[in-house]
Amino acid sequence: MATSRADINGVIRRQLDARKISFAPMDKAVALTPMEYGGITPIGLPEDWPILVDRAVANTTHVVIGSGLRKSKLLVLGNLFHKLPNTKVMDITLPS
Repeated sequence: MATSRADINGVIRRQLDARKISFAPMDKAVALTPMEYGGITPIGLPEDWPILVDRAVANTTHVVIGSGLRKSKLLVLGNLFHKLPNTKVMDITLPS
């Protein structure tokens, strides 16, 4: 269960210097990655895609993320996100 919300329309929009943002349509996301919809993971994304990670996630001991396949997940160390290419760790969540 989620305990916070990402500030998509504020922090992330400003970070990407975009007037408006939205998630990629399913068919485009699947075509641009070697992954299945519902299993897309930050590991293996195209290197020019920015990956924005909330500091709370990066500072968590273990995180469950997609594996590229819908039927499986990966358990990774939170500090992995500091090592992925084109990743920025920042405060993204809205205050509670």
